[in-house]
Amino acid sequence: MTDDDLWNEFHRVVNMTSRELSDWLRTDSATPDTEALPDEAGSPTGQDVLHILGKRRGDLTDQDEQVMRKVVAQVHSQRRDDLEPTAGQGAWRHRLMSLGHDPLKPA
Repeated sequence: MTDDDLWNEFHRVVNMTSRELSDWLRTDSATPDTEALPDEAGSPTGQDVLHILGKRRGDLTDQDEQVMRKVVAQVHSQRRDDLEPTAGQGAWRHRLMSLGHDPLKPA
């Protein structure tokens, strides 16, 4: 996959805005007893996706590209290629949302 293809595919599969993803990561990390700091909420990959969404293409690092490839592969392994909205079990949806992909959001 070329750099152009990776950039475009990453932004196709990550269909949540940075605000939506940030809100989700904070919500998913909150427990009755504790809540993570906003900058530390969610999985490391979710935080990486959030940081990539805030970057311009020319500012990407090799690490960012590795994360982008990982996210694209994970979303594709759990979804059809057309990414049409589909319902599934809550845990499945939540795992994908932690990567920035909401399977119920229209493409």
